[in-house]
Amino acid sequence: MASTTDLRVSNLFSLKGYVCLVTGGGTGIGLMATQALAANGAKVYITGRRKEVLEKAAKEHDPASDGSQQGGQIIPVGPCDVTKKADLEKLCKEIESKEKHLSLVVAAAGISGAKGPPDTSDAEKLKETLWQEDPEEWSATWNTDVTSVFFSTVAFLPLLQRAPSDQAKSVIVISSMSGMMRHSQAHFSYNAAKAATVHLTRMMSKEFAKTGVRVNSIAPGYFPSEMTMKESDERNKAHMPDEKVKDKGHEVPAGRSGTDEEMAMAVVFLSRCGYVNGEIVKLDGGVLNEVGS
Repeated sequence: MASTTDLRVSNLFSLKGYVCLVTGGGTGIGLMATQALAANGAKVYITGRRKEVLEKAAKEHDPASDGSQQGGQIIPVGPCDVTKKADLEKLCKEIESKEKHLSLVVAAAGISGAKGPPDTSDAEKLKETLWQEDPEEWSATWNTDVTSVFFSTVAFLPLLQRAPSDQAKSVIVISSMSGMMRHSQAHFSYNAAKAATVHLTRMMSKEFAKTGVRVNSIAPGYFPSEMTMKESDERNKAHMPDEKVKDKGHEVPAGRSGTDEEMAMAVVFLSRCGYVNGEIVKLDGGVLNEVGS
């Protein structure tokens, strides 16, 4: 039975002693997740394809850089291309040489894929526009947004299983609201891939349950990131103005993009609550209430 003191937020959501890995952890939502975990005491390894981006993220956002004595650490590892099994195997060995276990893996690496707006009722024009999409780009989107999520999870299952029993060991997959709506948003390949990622999360949660590792997903709506805004600032951060959100062809009830703080709340909740498994947390400002499938 919990005492009142046990139910303090600082106790409920402390991540001290947690060892985490975030793929795509140098920018965007991956960096938001990294900051949230480190701010609450976790040691967070971040990886991605660009070593300089990882090092910059660690330098700019490690809790110690803000003078905090309570936070954890941000440690760049790799680089690692998560679409390559050899890179994942190398990364796994590198982390095993440093740690006895992992408490959490956040699969945040992703790309947006080709864009082909189907804004016409003329079938000939529609074909002309969409036929120009490259099957290799579709494959690249699928490999990054779906296949790599599967292999990134599988690669680290043994390390996750070794986590102490008092840690709610898990995987958090960053999917998207785009995989849960009928609208293509002019991104057929991306939305199809994210729909697969959503279902992959559910399958992994069921099939991996016997290992004791939970698998959940966050399906973000409009959040500022290098992928959505095509650039990052000097701190690897991006900004999404309100007018950008209001011009989406459908209503965004919140009227704005999501914030770092809101993403952090979802990440920390799924990291700590061991009674949640196989869930897709829609962090979308209400969009799927309007245009969900």
